[in-house]
Amino acid sequence: MKPAPFDYYAPTSLEEALDTLAQLGYDGKVLAGGQSLVAAMNFRMAQPAALVDLNNVSELFYIKPAADGGLLIGTMTRSSTVEHDPLIEKKAPLIHEAMPNVAHPQIRNRGTFGGAVAHADPAGQAPGLVLALQAKLLVKSKNAERWVAAEDFFMGPFSPAVEPGEMLVEIALPPLPPRTGTCYQHVARQKGATSLVGCSTVVTLDEKGACKAATMVLSAVGETPLAVPQAAQLLIGQKPSEEGIRAAAEQAAKEIDPGSDIHATAEYRRHLAKVLVQHTLKVAFARAAQGG
Repeated sequence: MKPAPFDYYAPTSLEEALDTLAQLGYDGKVLAGGQSLVAAMNFRMAQPAALVDLNNVSELFYIKPAADGGLLIGTMTRSSTVEHDPLIEKKAPLIHEAMPNVAHPQIRNRGTFGGAVAHADPAGQAPGLVLALQAKLLVKSKNAERWVAAEDFFMGPFSPAVEPGEMLVEIALPPLPPRTGTCYQHVARQKGATSLVGCSTVVTLDEKGACKAATMVLSAVGETPLAVPQAAQLLIGQKPSEEGIRAAAEQAAKEIDPGSDIHATAEYRRHLAKVLVQHTLKVAFARAAQGG
């Protein structure tokens, strides 16, 4: 199929892009990598009246250190750039580990990290990653800007907290505390396919080796990426152990209410969640014990 007719704009600066979005209002739709949007348009699942193509806005392509020791990622930074960037590998190893699981190299070469976040696919890797890392997201319009915590950004399936006339411009990742370990794992029917369940885990140990903080975020088990705080709470103050990790994994499976579809039943997704939480916790705690 072919997309419905639409107007096309190709701004060359962020200011021009925001001016164009302000003029278009509800009719405007941002085009980043286009790996999801264009396919949806071809199937007439999305029919925007106008596209604002950001591929000529060089201001939005960057990865750079933040003043607090974290990282700043421009929304148009290609997924393949994020995958191979040495700063990402050093300061955000969870993202570095997860990116090779995103579709295929050809898709990552064109797709953008910010576009994947703003797409808000509940089965996608990027939303779960930024939620697990407690990222903040900079959303701008022509006359204003606001920071949105990742936990408030995903309002529903494919529904980011971005209003007409606004766009996501930057992802800010806070620095990881000392003695922090991370791990990403997912299960898919084949390499490059959408996750049946994904798990992004971040743990921090105190000076005595007990769990100081833990976050496990599951993807593809709800309408948004889901943290499992009750499971995490079971780990706090305890030294990592097989029994404690197993109890946390069992609790995580109880906290979610996944649906069934042609790819997996709810029961199977709950089983996968338990397995992935258990596995990622073991790896993350081992990495934290080695200094992160």
